Amino acid sequence: MKWRGRERSSNIEDRRGRAGGGFGGLGGGSLGRGGGIRLPTGGGGGSRGGIGGLIGIVVVLGIIWLVSGQNPLDMLTSGQSSAPSSASSRQIPVEGQDELVDFVGVVVKETEDLWGQVFKASGRDYPEPRVVLFTDQVNSACGLADANVGPFYCPGDSKVYIDLSFYDELHRKFGAPGDFAQAYVLAHEVGHHVQNLTGVLPEFNRRRQSMSQEQANAYSVRVELQADCYAGVWANYAGQQNLLESGDIEEALNAANQIGDDTLQKRMQGYAVPKTFNHGTSAQRKAWFERGFRSGNPGDCDTFSGNI
Repeated sequence: MKWRGRERSSNIEDRRGRAGGGFGGLGGGSLGRGGGIRLPTGGGGGSRGGIGGLIGIVVVLGIIWLVSGQNPLDMLTSGQSSAPSSASSRQIPVEGQDELVDFVGVVVKETEDLWGQVFKASGRDYPEPRVVLFTDQVNSACGLADANVGPFYCPGDSKVYIDLSFYDELHRKFGAPGDFAQAYVLAHEVGHHVQNLTGVLPEFNRRRQSMSQEQANAYSVRVELQADCYAGVWANYAGQQNLLESGDIEEALNAANQIGDDTLQKRMQGYAVPKTFNHGTSAQRKAWFERGFRSGNPGDCDTFSGNI
């Protein structure tokens, strides 16, 4: 990815090396449980402005299930909890001092530019998410999290959280190297922010209360696949900005393949249990990322109508 020398986002909070303490959060100090699912009805076809017709599904997620085996549905929040009482942040390093931070800042800025345009085309503002860099443990409006949960999005404070050491794990543990694999992870999490902005959280909470765990998992898969598709839409935009290099899309597709539920479960336990899937199979994740990339249209990311 040709990212060097491009503008970084100003929406980066650097909490690395700071203790997470001081906030009990939900669920007695860990990422809390609550909430439900709101079902999008997707805007099929049309221009990027078609996103105005989508109703998203809010979920605190990321690569949580992949890294820790913890169901991300257990980490949902209604967004009503207060933000941490003290979020110790510092200025991010000046450009050129920390290459990985520069990379994250550039990718986030490119997502801001894309989704700002999409929302503007629908006559709406796009409140940009903040991305929090942390080490080992962090407080969020969704509670206390450690690095084992992987990158996640918290709708309670509209922030993406990531311990940058995850990128090494993505390469080493999951066999997904490359800077565009890393960009895919960020774009996926920002996709959940888009879902948060375009959906109704009380409806999410209401629906989940009447669901079995298997039903909730099935809806979670659709949430995750839509975020994958939105990541693909961003990859299309990156191509329009002449940021793509040879092999970039292959890196993202490989990452999507490596973190499919079936692939992960077979790697970890030797077999897969489809009713426990809550992110989607490798084939599904690849297909929906590729769909977004080929289309460049968020309106084609309706994972909630018909088969997936």
